[in-house]
Amino acid sequence: MRSGTWKRLNRWVALASRQCTGKMPVAPGNHRARIAIVLLPAVLVAGGYAAAEGPPEAPLGLTIRLDVAKQELSPDYCWFHPRPAAVPGAGRDGKPAVIVTLQKHLQVSDYYSGLWTMRTDDLGETWTGPTEIPELGWVREPNGIVVAVADVTPGWHAPSKRLLAIGCSVRYSPKGRQLDDTKRPSQTAYAVHDPESGTWSRWQTLEMPADEKFDFARCACCQWLVEPDGTLLLPIYFGKSAGKPASVTVVRCRFDGERLTYVEHGTELKLDVVRGLCEPSLVRFGGRYYLTIRNDVKGYVTSGADGLHFDAPKPWTFDDGEELGSYNTQQHWLAHRDGLFLIYTRRGANNDHIFRHRAPLFIAQVAPERLWVLRPTEKVLIPERGAQMGNFGAAPIDEHESWVTVAEYISKGQPHPRGADGSVFVARVLWSKPNQ
Repeated sequence: MRSGTWKRLNRWVALASRQCTGKMPVAPGNHRARIAIVLLPAVLVAGGYAAAEGPPEAPLGLTIRLDVAKQELSPDYCWFHPRPAAVPGAGRDGKPAVIVTLQKHLQVSDYYSGLWTMRTDDLGETWTGPTEIPELGWVREPNGIVVAVADVTPGWHAPSKRLLAIGCSVRYSPKGRQLDDTKRPSQTAYAVHDPESGTWSRWQTLEMPADEKFDFARCACCQWLVEPDGTLLLPIYFGKSAGKPASVTVVRCRFDGERLTYVEHGTELKLDVVRGLCEPSLVRFGGRYYLTIRNDVKGYVTSGADGLHFDAPKPWTFDDGEELGSYNTQQHWLAHRDGLFLIYTRRGANNDHIFRHRAPLFIAQVAPERLWVLRPTEKVLIPERGAQMGNFGAAPIDEHESWVTVAEYISKGQPHPRGADGSVFVARVLWSKPNQ
């Protein structure tokens, strides 16, 4: 990328930081915008904060290193839904390889291509792709109907040494309209990648119980977990049809290296507000499990002890009691041994010109016992440049860093006057202490 482009990107980072959270230092680089941030952990007691007893421990800090993995403007599509997953030891010099799944958004609302991938073997210094995966392309039916799998989140299954890509099946008319024309038109779909051979399976469907409440059941845009025993915990949203308010639950599945099998599901969380609850993301931190959940009006959060059973969700708030202001889009997690962090968008950041306030992306630390976002720790993770960025991914890469990936939504291939140019961003969150 030309140096002038990076200078402009640095200016946008600095401007967004001053507008939203106060000035942050920006150190220019040849190929990256670099933002240095230190987040201090809080120790909670009843009624507020207190200093920890005993000898002081170095606080957890982080540095954000902002890269552009891909930039493209096309009148026919823009890149969308980039989400990363690390394959341990498969990169250069023993580093992880990172595979990013992404799709083309085809200029009709929620109309997506088959799955493509990008790959880096040197932690983002160089990239290959996007590469189309033939096994994961559209399945064509008579009368021009196609079936795709969208909203994909990849992840590593260490016991089988396989990469799983998990999303939801979608049926499209010839004009890109989503169809509800068959029994169970949208279900959780998955594909399996063998890094050693480089092969992908075709899409398969997770078979859910016969109850009609699962006729619309999808793990879509959701962070999922692998348990120590090798089972998967998949957060899903479900209902009798796409037109009914959805509920959320977590499904435990077995995986034998080829097929996912339903074992059980946990608490059914309900909220009869507009479209209900959807796009849940799950994380494990400090021996407890946390869910962040999308709703049209506001985001919700809950926690539980075993990954299946959860308390009633509560709206996301800051530690001062004010609502977070994140609504009608997803939130995701980053977990470090010494801190839990939320990635989100929200109102109130000089961003009323952005559809559903879906930019910038913020990062902030969470008080896990209170389920608060700690306002003093909030910083801009990826700046707003006139385009929405609500569909993103977040994942651990190794013990030293975690990544957040997102693409700028660009319509008809036209750059935005505020600077958006169809960039696929990689925000590398570099931890000050190993995440072990």
